[in-house]
Amino acid sequence: MIDETAEEIRRMQTHSSSAVAIRATRALEALLDREYASIEEFHTALDQNARVLRRSNPSHASLQNALRKVVDESTGADVADVEEAKSVTQAVIEDVAARVESGKRRAAENAVSLLSGDATLMTHDYSSTVLEALELATAEGATFDLYVTEARPRYIGRKAAREFAAVDGVDVTLITDAAGGFHLRECDRLIVGMDCIVDDVLYNRVGTFPLAAAANQCDVPVTVLGAASKIITQGFVFENEFRSESEVMLEPTTAFTVSNPAYDETPIELVDRIVTDDGVRSD
Repeated sequence: MIDETAEEIRRMQTHSSSAVAIRATRALEALLDREYASIEEFHTALDQNARVLRRSNPSHASLQNALRKVVDESTGADVADVEEAKSVTQAVIEDVAARVESGKRRAAENAVSLLSGDATLMTHDYSSTVLEALELATAEGATFDLYVTEARPRYIGRKAAREFAAVDGVDVTLITDAAGGFHLRECDRLIVGMDCIVDDVLYNRVGTFPLAAAANQCDVPVTVLGAASKIITQGFVFENEFRSESEVMLEPTTAFTVSNPAYDETPIELVDRIVTDDGVRSD
């Protein structure tokens, strides 16, 4: 069951990192239905399976943090027997999943003040937090012209464009990644989600860095949205993922190689504001 979920998480390339973190955390509930001879055996199984899930997507900071928190809080609790240990773990799982979801919601709420009125925006990739922020802002009367990049080679932006277009008050234009710089001069803000921020570097879907650099050149502010749990100060090393070359070219290549990184690195100095559930940070 855990192995199947780990494989499922590896394939969840079009989902937000919050959704991945919640899916991984919930997967540990499968362990609660098994029998264990002792508390130690249960805690060992919990730790081992959490490690399997963490290895399924090492680049997702929120997934890593959520799984570590479940293990640390569960194994650190003073319990009398296996059943109590299971009950504690169930409660921790519920709490961690709720905090991931509420963190995203509060980050979106905190972004609304930056998105009031009418504005032309650009976004890259698919961020459920950015989507929720625009839903909240339009509910308060704001309207937006929104450029959405395709986020090649998996075209995740096409999914984003469809969902943004379903929001009343958002007029969506889908553009190629290469056209981002052309349209940025029309924009009031570039707004993106985050996979994580580590040591003053934003890691996000590849293509974020050139857009942020172009926005900086055009004097367009760059705003990053996400849960505070995605900002890592220690104990985490980001591991990029290099996707299959078949996503870029269907036919086999022999005369040259294809590089297909999933994420890139954007210096925080290119970012104007970072909005999380803890508030708005100006950089």
